[in-house]
Amino acid sequence: MNTIKQHKYDVAYLRMAREWAKLSYCERRQVGALIVRDRMIISDGYNGTPSGFENFCEDDEGYTKWYVLHAEANAILKVAGSTQSCQNATLYITMSPCKDCSKLIHQSGVKRVVFMEAYKDDSGVQFLKKAGVTVEQIENID
Repeated sequence: MNTIKQHKYDVAYLRMAREWAKLSYCERRQVGALIVRDRMIISDGYNGTPSGFENFCEDDEGYTKWYVLHAEANAILKVAGSTQSCQNATLYITMSPCKDCSKLIHQSGVKRVVFMEAYKDDSGVQFLKKAGVTVEQIENID
């Protein structure tokens, strides 16, 4: 696919990930993710508490609870419970992945990550690049 057409798809999928982020109950930050393979969305996710837990991501002091799942982890876990595979897929996410999620992304077989906003710690992005995953930031999608 040519780069102009790819960029149009990248922007469209990031816009969808941004909409998905709005489903999160987290107050500090809402993050959304989509996993796309062969131009087909195979999974989605947003940050939040595990199934069966209350939908409050922050504790009384406003800190994120340790067991809150990140958007990309939720999307990867959905694929793991399906007949799909992340092999050679692209992960679209509203914020760059943390170092823990970057390990999951690499192990899942995702080959490309496209994100909007950079997370304060870029060690996850650096790890992915070292692992051979293509990482791109697109900030302006409006």
